Amino acid sequence: MSDQPTDQPLAGKVALVTGGSRGIGRAIAEVLAADGATVAVHYGSNREAADEVVAIITGKGGKAFAVGADLSKKAAAQALFAELDQNLQSLTGSTKFDILVNNAGIAPFVSFADTTEDVLDQIYAVNFRSLYMVTQEALKRLNDGGRIISTSSILARIPVTALPAYSALKASIDNLSKALAVELGPRGITVNVVAPGNIDTDMNAFAADPNTKAWALSKQALQRVGKADDVADVVAFLAGPRSRWVTGQVIEAGGGSGLTF
Repeated sequence: MSDQPTDQPLAGKVALVTGGSRGIGRAIAEVLAADGATVAVHYGSNREAADEVVAIITGKGGKAFAVGADLSKKAAAQALFAELDQNLQSLTGSTKFDILVNNAGIAPFVSFADTTEDVLDQIYAVNFRSLYMVTQEALKRLNDGGRIISTSSILARIPVTALPAYSALKASIDNLSKALAVELGPRGITVNVVAPGNIDTDMNAFAADPNTKAWALSKQALQRVGKADDVADVVAFLAGPRSRWVTGQVIEAGGGSGLTF
């Protein structure tokens, strides 16, 4: 990866971004494509949104295509890669790829007392089980020297009571990624986590509600709500050649949230 020109550091690379049709995932897909990668934009149910991202990328001269799978279901990883394999075989003549970005996730605002088994199972299925199984399938195809980047959350370090299950399961991503970094080191594959803080997306109630927004900003060194691009640029760094000596790390993209007591 280190031989690529700096204006297109991912030229010739192929990336899969789960949850790539909206919010942070959309920004990640667009910046990876701008850096030269061919991007598979995953969607769960909204094909139209994924096609819109693909159209934006291709309209700027980039390369992208959409792949769908409901990651809340068992065997979703196999379904996702069956479609991905077909597309890659057609485009490149191979099912191999270089960059996996595990970004898909849900964040229902449910208190600990109100969390039912069904809600807990849904959060677990999308936010952790699918990531685990998608990564497992990806490793059958990921080129040596590749990249695995997962989006966690600053709430893995400083949980909030409105999102107890979400906070706890995001912490499991941080832990898993450290173990995988050691396991995959001999293949030259780096494994890292980007942990967003208060980011303005349609999934983030903190950015929408004035009271919670003020509270979040009071805990933050950089006094603003983050943008999806703020996270995507960190992911792009980790996907590129300049991050070659970085692995097993959790990098917070949260404007310096919760740095002091």
